[in-house]
Amino acid sequence: MSLLARRGFSLIELMIALVLLGLVSAAVYKVLVNNQRVYLAQTQTIDLQQNIRAAAAILPADLREIDAADGDIAAMGPDSIQMRAMRQLAFVCPPNPLMGGGIGQLTLNLRATPMYGNRQTFQRNDSLLIYWEGNPTTRTDDKWLVAQVKTVAAGPFCSDSGPAGPLTVPTQGFQLTFQPQWIIDPTLNVAGAITSGAPVRGFDVVTYRVYQSADGNSYLGQRNLSQNSAIQPVVGPLTGANGVTFSYYDSVGAVTPLPAQVAQIQIVLRARTTSPIRGADGVQAYKVDSVVTRVALRNNPRCGPGSAPPRSCG
Repeated sequence: MSLLARRGFSLIELMIALVLLGLVSAAVYKVLVNNQRVYLAQTQTIDLQQNIRAAAAILPADLREIDAADGDIAAMGPDSIQMRAMRQLAFVCPPNPLMGGGIGQLTLNLRATPMYGNRQTFQRNDSLLIYWEGNPTTRTDDKWLVAQVKTVAAGPFCSDSGPAGPLTVPTQGFQLTFQPQWIIDPTLNVAGAITSGAPVRGFDVVTYRVYQSADGNSYLGQRNLSQNSAIQPVVGPLTGANGVTFSYYDSVGAVTPLPAQVAQIQIVLRARTTSPIRGADGVQAYKVDSVVTRVALRNNPRCGPGSAPPRSCG
């Protein structure tokens, strides 16, 4: 058959082919767009849930260490709390500090190991809480004394550090000198009141509060006042200025405005996705999720043995 005798596609055939191609392309495009929408929605939902889980882990971990009756809560409100946040745990090493005479600048020896927390050493002006045993036959006088480090030097070798046994190697500790007249209350100046092995807790004064960032979103931020640092976002973006709500309860579950009586703290967190999500109806909106958790302050004395009424019992 010659080339001139061959027949091509008619206009109708071309139009039918184009229509079919358009229908198939539209269906494929719709599937791809829907898959992309679902993928973006799932990704942002996962980020939102991870944000909420992070807040539910970070905040309770700090709040559980608070001893409200000993002044760990400096200020509190519905959208913020200023407190001592524990960052270090060490232990007293013999020989014990000489107490019972003139206080002066008391020197304390601490073990180098074991030591727990994000700092494995001490620096000038570090803030510490030192466990004061007092009378070892009763719990009613036990308390934490606030101290500030003025000098740090190599301490004695602590023979009781590490596990007992023939392979125990004495480790050199730290010798800390605190501010003059460290113990103001003369009734606390008791020989043997700080025992070997007594815990020593290093802390920073931090503030958790809701703030608006430069991008216009609200975040729950943390500011370390001890290090004079700028506020840093912990979780967010939130739904707004009411994205986090703190509620404070005493040992019987009643709401209390007094920091020294706080035994439980309830946290309500309301967070949203970073950007709007397009729904199946084509409307874009932020996805919002929330969580409610209540934290019992682990170190807060209750009414009973070890309490110090009337501060903890109201």
